[in-house]
Amino acid sequence: MVRELTVPTLKAGVVKVDITPPMGQRMWGFAARVSPATGTLDPLWARVLVLEVGEKRLALVALDLGRPFGPGSLARLREGVKESSGISYVLLVASHTHSGPVIKDEYPPGGTPLWESIAIEKIARAIDAAHEQAEGARLGAGHGTAYIAHNRRRMNPDGTITWFDRNLTRIPTSPVDPTVSVLRVDTREGRPLAILVNYACRPVVFGADNLNYSADFPGVMARRVEQTFGGQPVCFFLQGASADINPYYAVTPLEEDAGRWRDWTGERLGHEAARVAEGIETKPDSEASLEFAEDLISFHSRWEAGKFREALLRYGEVFFEDFAPTPREEWRLPVAAVLLNKRIAFMTVPGEAFVEFQINWRDRCPVRDAFFLGYANGYYGHFPTIEAASEGEYGSADAVAWVEVGAGERMVDHALIRIYQMLGRLSGGI
Repeated sequence: MVRELTVPTLKAGVVKVDITPPMGQRMWGFAARVSPATGTLDPLWARVLVLEVGEKRLALVALDLGRPFGPGSLARLREGVKESSGISYVLLVASHTHSGPVIKDEYPPGGTPLWESIAIEKIARAIDAAHEQAEGARLGAGHGTAYIAHNRRRMNPDGTITWFDRNLTRIPTSPVDPTVSVLRVDTREGRPLAILVNYACRPVVFGADNLNYSADFPGVMARRVEQTFGGQPVCFFLQGASADINPYYAVTPLEEDAGRWRDWTGERLGHEAARVAEGIETKPDSEASLEFAEDLISFHSRWEAGKFREALLRYGEVFFEDFAPTPREEWRLPVAAVLLNKRIAFMTVPGEAFVEFQINWRDRCPVRDAFFLGYANGYYGHFPTIEAASEGEYGSADAVAWVEVGAGERMVDHALIRIYQMLGRLSGGI
């Protein structure tokens, strides 16, 4: 009797769902903004891509939010879709829009906001639907260049660092990463299902005076890409290492036509992403593969508890209440690595990484198509490079950098080791 060999195949399903909260929620991101949301400029979406090879099932969820949901909500989501659809791993990534609602790691008993519980239920149903709709798929990746952003930490001739929020004359700064990385997911027949756009730039064209929910420029970018493809695929924005990267027209006051500059920024990125996506030729892999690993890595706190609270309070009580974690001596941070068909790699960081980490990851990754995802599966503040931490200024040596110096370097090294292991080029454990 001769047994037929089953060749692994890749399947994909895509769904998006509106998770816009009701008015009245506190808004994320700006210490100067104390008033709650009063309306909606454009909806906040959760976009779901389920990838499957055999019994391995990955759900990637891209959120139009300032940060991912906290550990409790993420655990409930993972447990629910594992039972309902056999999902092996859920990866939540946030765009970091500053025009979304506040999300916390911890709430008092019974204190989880109703909108968040409803959003988790909607996302779970969307994951189930994407799994049910999953069909044979093929992948392709490409890369382009877009200049919409600058480094918001300006080095002066005397070696000091100056805060550089807006760059209205588009003066070149360094470092920045203008790379637009695109993953295209097609059906087996070549019909686009999903287009994933990875880029490093904080969605902060709107400033603290904006009290309306908005996806900021990534929402405009996604609409431009979808329109280019006749509205067929779902376009995902995957935020990169953007802790020190602002759009040129950051925190534009509403009275200075902030909506126009949000659209300019999103359209410029969207045109380049669409151009790259149109040029990608997806190909079926003879032996599809899907590998992933999420590890919890231990780091010390950068601050003693008393000094940490003191530093946070410089931003005001509201900032401390809405954005700060509970002080602790040790952090256990989730870092994930994903490898698709042995040729497309993702790594994740649970917070705001400086852009050098994205450049370093791509330069060192053993596969050509390497995507860096920030704000993934948790939020633990800023991760500056060792050099930036020594230089000081916002994001590198103050109360938003909660974890010990060197954490970002260790996370990139850890993800690289995982990818080498998945490729069969390293043996043994981590």
